[in-house]
Amino acid sequence: MSETMRNVALFALVGGLIVLTGVMQSWNSALTILNMGLISAIMALGVNLQWGFAGLFNVGVMGFVALGGLATVLISMPPVEGAFAAGGVRILTALVLGAATIVAAVLVQSRLHGKAKALATVVILIAGFFIFRAVLDPGVAAVEAINPALQGNLGGLGLPVIIAWPVGGLLAAGVAWVIGKTALGLRSDYLAIATLGIAEIIIAVMKNEDWLARGVKNVVGLPRPVPREIDLQNDPGFVEQAAGFGVDPVTASTLFVKTQYGLLFALVLVILLLGAQLALKSPWGRMMRAIRDNEVAAEAMGKDVKARHLQIFILGSAICGIAGAMMTTLDGQLTPGSYQPLRFTFLIWVMVIVGGSGNNFGAVLGGFLIWFLWVQVEPVGLFLIETLTAGLSEDSALRLHLLDSAAHMRLLTMGLILLLVLRFSPRGLIPER
Repeated sequence: MSETMRNVALFALVGGLIVLTGVMQSWNSALTILNMGLISAIMALGVNLQWGFAGLFNVGVMGFVALGGLATVLISMPPVEGAFAAGGVRILTALVLGAATIVAAVLVQSRLHGKAKALATVVILIAGFFIFRAVLDPGVAAVEAINPALQGNLGGLGLPVIIAWPVGGLLAAGVAWVIGKTALGLRSDYLAIATLGIAEIIIAVMKNEDWLARGVKNVVGLPRPVPREIDLQNDPGFVEQAAGFGVDPVTASTLFVKTQYGLLFALVLVILLLGAQLALKSPWGRMMRAIRDNEVAAEAMGKDVKARHLQIFILGSAICGIAGAMMTTLDGQLTPGSYQPLRFTFLIWVMVIVGGSGNNFGAVLGGFLIWFLWVQVEPVGLFLIETLTAGLSEDSALRLHLLDSAAHMRLLTMGLILLLVLRFSPRGLIPER
């Protein structure tokens, strides 16, 4: 079997598993897996750009995904009435003062030397911090006092939610630039620690700054780029069409909405995949892989390694931000407490490793396959355990222990898959050419 046919067969296998889910369980479940598989594939594509193209070990994927979700709130939600007048100006002024403090500290670092540099930097940072808090705190208190049970935040710009997707990428890219300017000079293991720590800081800010996006109170009822199910169910034309297919309006509306989301997500994935493939085959892509394979030789040839690393770190983070905005749009709510490294960093890395690091199609395949297994392993494992222990008594200690262990099937399966892939296909299911 040729390499192309093998790759097509792998994608067909994953597609067949999703179709089998629709036949054996429900098409609602199948479309849910498909939509989150599309988003996961985009996240894996972003990480693959950083690791597969440049060898950058970014363990802060969760932070960039969360920034995309934050952008959805800031762009699509309507502004809270009276919030900006109450404290919005003070908050914006404080943010400008905070940025000015950082810029001033950077300028001091570049222009002074010796003890004067250290002393001036400390004075600027301490004074800037107290001025920043003196301006920020009263504004935050005023905003959070506005209907705190339902709002207590500034709200957003009230623009169409689909605009939040590229804005989420831009927000993640901006933060990636700041991180990259300070952290990309670190060795790979220290870079991993730094990015993980910064991601946790981002999540902590989102959880605790209620004025920004309600913190752990969550933002619900986000606008949608597709119709709402209840609106379709109240549309006589749609109800008539559903009856013509022999489907009740509730099921039909759910399937229609998820199909619309799937088409939008697939379009974004195709555009990003096409761009990544063009970049991979371009002179820039070949340069990035040369830097990845031997930084010293590339630098000796006159390549600015740190600048190229910064470029691809920003691009990969922006793609993760876009995926985060899409996921929050699909969920219809922003829940900062749900951003966990296991789901939004570890699992994405498993997708890249299993699919094939350095191969864009491998990353996409890994996104679909690992997400399917992540969703289906637990119910399938529970079914198999119930089947295998059917001959035991209801109160059998062995049977009860195995049933309780079904919840851990996900982690066991991810570890087993990693071991098998690293043993039999160490470069992934679709390896880099």
